[in-house]
Amino acid sequence: MANDTIPSLPTERPAGRPFDPPAGLAELGPLSRLQYPDGHLGWLATSHALVREVLADPRFSVRPEIRHVPIPGTPGSDRPAPPGIFTAMDAPEHTRYRRLLTGQFTVRRMRRLTEQVQAITTEHLDAMARHGSPADLVTELAQPVPAQVICELLGVPYADRARFQADALKLFRLGTAQEEMIAAYTAVQGFIAELVPAKRAQPGDDLLSGLTATDLTDEELINIGFVLLGAGLDTTANMLALGTYALLTHPDQLALLRSDPGLADHAVEELLRYLSVIPFTVRTALEDVELDGRTIKAGESITLSVPAANRDSAHFADPDTLDLLRATGGHVAFGHGIHQCLGQQLARVELQVALPALVTRFPTLRLAAEPQDIAMRTDMIIYGVHALPVAWEV
Repeated sequence: MANDTIPSLPTERPAGRPFDPPAGLAELGPLSRLQYPDGHLGWLATSHALVREVLADPRFSVRPEIRHVPIPGTPGSDRPAPPGIFTAMDAPEHTRYRRLLTGQFTVRRMRRLTEQVQAITTEHLDAMARHGSPADLVTELAQPVPAQVICELLGVPYADRARFQADALKLFRLGTAQEEMIAAYTAVQGFIAELVPAKRAQPGDDLLSGLTATDLTDEELINIGFVLLGAGLDTTANMLALGTYALLTHPDQLALLRSDPGLADHAVEELLRYLSVIPFTVRTALEDVELDGRTIKAGESITLSVPAANRDSAHFADPDTLDLLRATGGHVAFGHGIHQCLGQQLARVELQVALPALVTRFPTLRLAAEPQDIAMRTDMIIYGVHALPVAWEV
């Protein structure tokens, strides 16, 4: 192997610095050779400019059947994505789904969902206050808020929400046994499969109902529902919990947000950049591509490090400092290009509502455990905390 070949993707966080990218990434050049677990010799990009360039270039594919994954044990695929799994498709298939879904994220629906996010957040903050100090922020707020928002988005009937949320959360919980995971996956898929024809028969004012008026098949709608669930639940839940953890360990920044809740939009963008809960994404070259003076050959996969790109000093001044007043334009926490997160505005709303509401409702909020005792999700794709014990004065 060449001298600049990395034997594996760095994943271990530096000791005592849980918010920083995996150790070793900052020392790498913008483009390095990377040895993949399956023996494939591909690439790793760490610079902000290169990550955005690859994500915007249609010569790089997201298709799973030609992609190599950089983490051992991560499920791969040798088949094209099933109908409706638009996040694993290139244009023009991806374009068709994206256009239909974008049409559902209307200003009116986003305004209504914002009001619902506010009501849901208040409901869970009230429940947290009744629970009393201390409490686990993950189970009290970070998980249930996005879970209920997904129910609103998909139009899950109120009578079924508790069961649906319970099964959905099992899919992202580390302690879930394999048999229970399979049962939860089957239950969620089965539930959405029942929901789709019900929406066709009696449409409501929700996203799935809106999509039943298109030419999408039931199979496509079921898979789209599952994609939206996966994309919108675990990522936002971990941003809520990890964002709170970061604020509680940066008291000057916490004080800024608490004194000025109107700073929420800036705060959320900076937390998205600073924390980067999605560690990487992968693309595969469809043809030979010149990149940073190197040739990425057709068939070679390139791993794009989101945390490294968002901490690139060539784009962000003093990138390792959390600064809620920073102008964070161009961060890639939601990706870039045609696959940029479809629900990013909804995720922003959830974070912009929940974080300032939490820190103002509980002005004495603090960690209820030593930082070294907080279990980080270093063993899962989406980064965050398994639990976040917090306390406050009553």
